[in-house]
Amino acid sequence: MLNLVSLDSEIRELMLAEAADDIRSGRLFISPRLTAAGAREYPEILLDAIRQHDDDWMTDELARRGLIKQFEERRKANGGASIVKVPHTASQTIAEGEFNRYYIRAICISTMSQGLDFVEVYRAKQVQIPRPESQRRIGAQIHAQSLLADLRANSGVETALGVPGGPNSGLSVRSAKAIS
Repeated sequence: MLNLVSLDSEIRELMLAEAADDIRSGRLFISPRLTAAGAREYPEILLDAIRQHDDDWMTDELARRGLIKQFEERRKANGGASIVKVPHTASQTIAEGEFNRYYIRAICISTMSQGLDFVEVYRAKQVQIPRPESQRRIGAQIHAQSLLADLRANSGVETALGVPGGPNSGLSVRSAKAIS
């Protein structure tokens, strides 16, 4: 589970507004690892997780309902493709990644509403083998408005600013008010 240090009712409301806007506008990222039923049920699972649960609940719900594909096509470097088993951690990767992206968007909005300009990258989840590029980002301050725009524009893909840091990075942000 991610340690999202500022996850409170205000942040949840901001997360909910961001997710609802993405759903309304057709910008909600639907992972290609979700089954057809998963793609249909995902928006409500995401909203439920934001309203009253967390990324762990979302992980369990995706797995419990069988909404993750068992196999996927993977392109080979030399051309062609092969069918491979979807990693057993796919539901966790999807849940953590997307829940965290909405959390970060909400933190950026909250930070700006307080008249502050920057958020700070921190490790929200310990990982066994942290990527060097993730380690270098910890403590970095990022302009909240730029990060928000980046996350809104790059739904479900790597962001230009490199936060949250890719699948399973364990990175998130906190506002200046949370920096001690």
